[in-house]
Amino acid sequence: MKKIFYIMLSALLLGSYAQAQDMPKGNRQASGKEAAKEQTRSFNPLNKINIVAAALSRLYVDVLDMDTIAEETIAAMLRQLDPHSTYLPPDEARQTLETLSGKFDGIGVQINMLNDTLYVVQTVVGGPSEKAGLLPGDRIVAVDDTVVAGVKRPVNDIIAMLRGKRGSRVRVDVMRQGVPEIVRFDITRDKIPVNSIDACYMVDDSTGYIRLSRFAENSAKEMEKAVKSLRKEGMRQLVLDLQGNGGGYLNVAVAIADMFLEKDQLIVYTEGRNVRRAQEKATGKPLLPDERVVVMVDELSASASEILAGALQDWDRAVVVGRRTFGKGLVQRPITLPDQSLLRLTVARYHTPTGRCIQRPYVKGENEAYDQDLHERLAHGELLHADSIHFADSLSYKTLRRGRTVYGGGGIMPDVFVALDTTRYTAYHRNLVRSGALNRSIYTYLDSQRKELTSRYRKASRFAEQYEVDSLLWSILDARAAEAGVAPKNEKEREESLPLIATQLKALLARDLYNDSSLFYRIYNPTDPIYNKAIEIVGSDTYLQILGIQ
Repeated sequence: MKKIFYIMLSALLLGSYAQAQDMPKGNRQASGKEAAKEQTRSFNPLNKINIVAAALSRLYVDVLDMDTIAEETIAAMLRQLDPHSTYLPPDEARQTLETLSGKFDGIGVQINMLNDTLYVVQTVVGGPSEKAGLLPGDRIVAVDDTVVAGVKRPVNDIIAMLRGKRGSRVRVDVMRQGVPEIVRFDITRDKIPVNSIDACYMVDDSTGYIRLSRFAENSAKEMEKAVKSLRKEGMRQLVLDLQGNGGGYLNVAVAIADMFLEKDQLIVYTEGRNVRRAQEKATGKPLLPDERVVVMVDELSASASEILAGALQDWDRAVVVGRRTFGKGLVQRPITLPDQSLLRLTVARYHTPTGRCIQRPYVKGENEAYDQDLHERLAHGELLHADSIHFADSLSYKTLRRGRTVYGGGGIMPDVFVALDTTRYTAYHRNLVRSGALNRSIYTYLDSQRKELTSRYRKASRFAEQYEVDSLLWSILDARAAEAGVAPKNEKEREESLPLIATQLKALLARDLYNDSSLFYRIYNPTDPIYNKAIEIVGSDTYLQILGIQ
């Protein structure tokens, strides 16, 4: 049908052109003006896109890559809209949907490419790779008959080779320190869960901590499981970490908010030009009806994170700690196209229970300026000083139980502001992280020390309490930094960097040694000022004072 349409349209174009050439000049002018007026009255401007596409396809002098033209045309159209209407080509769409679906078929391994060497970072607990015997630190050199080490093959290509239909088999060859020959694994692919909870542990006898990295299909079930697990350990108050959580499914944010709120309390409502107002209310079956709750947010917490934080703040159900959130209050509807590419089109705005729309201002078509907002916040001092943040009176709202003042118009402003601590991150530290020297140092160190460490620290808790970065690991880091061309400006910068670097090395080492991401955060979190403030508040009278209960 598409081909027939193009042929018919091309014939029409060619026929109209030929008739115009044969018509007497005077008549052409008169008839042309009348026809032009009629066409202007009835013509849909979007039809021009089809006409131009047909003309290019059938008439253009050279062969064209119509796929590329179509992709670029769609992208150009969306750039004229809001910053969050996006188009994803088939491969990107598939990866995005897999991440949010919470599962995919593969071997269950997290990998990292450093200097053309593919390292195993972690294996999924209970997954095919762990069962087969792969270990963190193994270097993958071949997948089936294809060499992947030292050939500068894109990581996404290797991931595609490792993934495949459930029940199918793949051969993975690895190099392992201390083993002179290639170690070969025949692995049967299986359904692999994508966990959205990065960490879940007890901070003390009564305080639980959960870090939620995204709002994926299974996040509510993961959250329920995590809460019940912490309850068994004595949790009576919760710190929920949404830092860096860019969002996900709106209905999942609603389901998690429902765990905290009373029956019929409004969670969120959405409305748009062509979308009727829709609202979501709590069902009255809260999983956490009475526990104290502190929510951690920062400037990268967005969308579904803001729905959850906004709902709990509006109902005075939690204290929000950190920095003003990203400010994404637009709802996208996914539209899958015939080639499995994905159009995510903004169809509505969402509002918190008090009526706040937290979408930050934007100018249509000026997405570059919109993307620079975080840099502007830093330049204006907003990330460093609470008094640098100004809201118009028209953007103030009152919370629904205690009448506290909250603000809309651009993100969720926390109840307790915590400044970005720029002194923690020296240029030397940033360059070390960017170069991958920290991870490479851990892999090298574990090659020779894994057996000794697991023998000395049989329990992860003992490692967390007693291990200190030793001279061997420091020397390896110095060597890896030198290889990457990274050096401190002076000894003072190096000394200032060492405490944070030591903590990160220990946290990375613990994660890889025990294959436990919760252990990473248990060790690293005490260096985070937002985390420390959250822990301080959740168990103190300050919590009640902030919510206006005392």
